[in-house]
Amino acid sequence: MTKLFVFFSLIVFSKTVFTNIDGDRSVNSSPSKSINYIDNINTSLLALYDSTNIWWSSKSSISDSLRKISCPQYPDYIYNSRISDLNEKTPIKLEFNEHVLKYIEAYGVKNRPKLQSIISKSAYYFPIFEEYLAKYNLPLELKYLAAIESALDPTAVSKSGAVGLWQFMKSTSDLFDIKVTSYIDERRDVYKSTDAACRYLKYLYETFGDWQIVLAAYNGGPGAVKKAIVRSGGKINYWDLRPYFTEQMQNYVPAFIAMNYLMEYHAEHNIFSEKVFIESIKTDTLHVNGYIHLKNIAEIVEIDFEFLKELNPVYTYAYIPMDGNTHNLVLPFDAVHKFFENREDIIALKNNINADTVMNELPFMHKPVRENIIYHNVVSGDNLFRISQKYACSIPEIYQWNNLDNNYVLRVGDSLKIFVE
Repeated sequence: MTKLFVFFSLIVFSKTVFTNIDGDRSVNSSPSKSINYIDNINTSLLALYDSTNIWWSSKSSISDSLRKISCPQYPDYIYNSRISDLNEKTPIKLEFNEHVLKYIEAYGVKNRPKLQSIISKSAYYFPIFEEYLAKYNLPLELKYLAAIESALDPTAVSKSGAVGLWQFMKSTSDLFDIKVTSYIDERRDVYKSTDAACRYLKYLYETFGDWQIVLAAYNGGPGAVKKAIVRSGGKINYWDLRPYFTEQMQNYVPAFIAMNYLMEYHAEHNIFSEKVFIESIKTDTLHVNGYIHLKNIAEIVEIDFEFLKELNPVYTYAYIPMDGNTHNLVLPFDAVHKFFENREDIIALKNNINADTVMNELPFMHKPVRENIIYHNVVSGDNLFRISQKYACSIPEIYQWNNLDNNYVLRVGDSLKIFVE
């Protein structure tokens, strides 16, 4: 928000006035002088942003000998020493044991590409997380919780239906005023979901007063933690409560400690990202009204459509709806001026769009062309609903493809013909 305020303050100072996307005027009291002044501002700001150092280490920071080791591993006393050092920097208790080692090996040895991806995206997400964590006076290391939850993928969906960077269920999102509609899912909005996650974490800490237990409660729910405390006879230490937790809750704190360690010591494990997604400081947020297709915006401001969708995952079908509300549009900083320069073209596109044209372009309005046949062998636990969900088809289609009658009963060992794309 600060960057956006500065940007528009500078524009006003140069005597150039822009209204919102539906406005009807763009006044410039001295066109050529103001435009040159804005160009100078843009050049200066971009130079500043390009000088920004990414928080994680570059490959040049490690020795040639370490660079030659594809997957460095260390004795336990090294892990213990490093994690002890990290423990001094945070109010969240960090400790090394065999459970933590298991996840250091899982992330740092068996799943290195996933960690590289997290490092790449952290340049965008971590500064935003830290801003909100600081706002609520929470430990900054809680940013690693989102890496555990979603691998910093805002479109991530769990088996239980939790969505977004912080993995909110629909019922939980309702409690924190996170809007979820057919077209907008604010659980995928980095700002709104992070604010909600911080409020929830603050509530959990006020309830339990121990950060390790807070992490377990975030994963399994405060009710599960309270039941474990009762079953344990009133114990309030995470490791004492651990046997009374579900398996997922038992693994959660060790996974968090391991992620914290590997993100801080990724260079020592020769884990580096091949590319940076984008630094958050190099983006800006505008306020717009629908209907606007992200594809049209990408063409007008000349950026990659897929990249624009990644910056705006809150829009489920890549378009901003006309619902009477103002919505956020995240753009790379150097594309913002193109958006305003082409404001008339964007308004013209809006005027040519109505609900019918929007609906016709949405993916769920079109049935996929199914030209290939596979055979699904029914196993224990299968039912027709699960099979239809697996292959993104309907139950009536399964009946039709296999000439089944209404009395058909699914049996283990049956082979069902399925048409796929």
